[in-house]
Amino acid sequence: MREIVHVQTGQCGNQIGAKFWEVVSEEHGIGPDGVYKGDLDEQLERISVYYNSTGSNKYVPRAVLVDLEPGTSDSIRSGPLGSLFRPDNFVFGQNGAGNNWAKGHYTEGAELVDSVLDVVRKEAEGCDCLQGFQLTHSLGGGTGSGMGTLLISKIREEYPDRMMCTFSVVPSPKVSDTVVEPYNATLSVHQLVENSDETFCIDNEALYEICYRTLKLTTPTHGDLNRLVSIVMSGITTSLRFPGQLNADLRKLAVNMVPFPRLHFFMVGFAPLTAPASKQFRAVTVAELIQQMFDAKNMMAASDPRNGRYLTVAAMFRGKVSMKEVEEQMNNVQTKNSSYFVEWIPNNVQTSQCDVAPKGLPMAATFIANSTSIQELFKRVNEQFSAMFKRKAFLHWYTQEGMDEMEFTEAESNMQDLVAEYQQYQEATAEDVAEYEEEAPADDDE
Repeated sequence: MREIVHVQTGQCGNQIGAKFWEVVSEEHGIGPDGVYKGDLDEQLERISVYYNSTGSNKYVPRAVLVDLEPGTSDSIRSGPLGSLFRPDNFVFGQNGAGNNWAKGHYTEGAELVDSVLDVVRKEAEGCDCLQGFQLTHSLGGGTGSGMGTLLISKIREEYPDRMMCTFSVVPSPKVSDTVVEPYNATLSVHQLVENSDETFCIDNEALYEICYRTLKLTTPTHGDLNRLVSIVMSGITTSLRFPGQLNADLRKLAVNMVPFPRLHFFMVGFAPLTAPASKQFRAVTVAELIQQMFDAKNMMAASDPRNGRYLTVAAMFRGKVSMKEVEEQMNNVQTKNSSYFVEWIPNNVQTSQCDVAPKGLPMAATFIANSTSIQELFKRVNEQFSAMFKRKAFLHWYTQEGMDEMEFTEAESNMQDLVAEYQQYQEATAEDVAEYEEEAPADDDE
């Protein structure tokens, strides 16, 4: 019931995806060979959200692994979870996208997309009641961004009424992997604004800071960063998979989080995050969780929520948590910091609860915020984009794959519009919003 089809594209998407399946398998008591080894009924009760059962106590992830070069999928196959995935669900090309969005979206990716869609269709048809799709990818590379967005729009065509959520790794402010990152990211956001229902923005630099500052890891590896992302990913769907007092699913989340269809880019966080050494000196209480999860240092995207206002917030608590206390503390946060919440959405914090805590923790919380400060992230990418595009630097790599300059101009202005929309609602008061609604009836027909 309520199944989710998971798609991972590109190197980044596949590495995050592999870590995610590690975390989820551990939660459901499934060994690296797919055989159930747990001892709790609730682990199997709704295991079908992410797994197909083969009947003989073996469970196979409902995952589609896509890449334009064989490297990453080979390393997943030879890794600890290699025999967990269904071999037919690996779909990979041989040429790679070479960090080029146009290759992923128009040439190399377009050749492979039909065979990917066949696998996706097969997985979707095996579901009782498909809830939606989740995609992990990065926006800076070629495959994850170019082919990832191509897949999103193709899946959207075929399943228009299903939720589409993406976990998108956005380029970091200081650390850049490739020089054409701003191009790839802008072209991708242009697609995500139109075709995704919920996009969780994650940023390597913010993750690195959390590992370094909060978890006190001196040399964080990509594995550590990916683990943080997968904890959040599992936290978002935890109330679908385990029993609880207040459940939430992808659609409920979207209904509560997206006040205007284009503004669906969320910041995420998780609590409690503590360094192993200081764990025993800290009690995990509801107040402590809430304090940490609203902390700017805890955000997994490099935007400071104090520079904007929260449109909406969702908090998912796990473990033996008193809902009364959660409600009280949440109201407390809202009344004390009312200037950071927009006043024209009165009860803009949604909470849900699930009885099963993550391994090794008495309770935990996943935090999702739709904050106007996410515009910092888009602004930053846009400035870098404009600087290069003004000189038409590196453009020939894209035009020789058949792209037109016009597409770049459109993507740029769409990104600027998005920033302007966030800014407009950040400054809006309750009276203003009523006026916008009267002035702008034309937006509905997009």
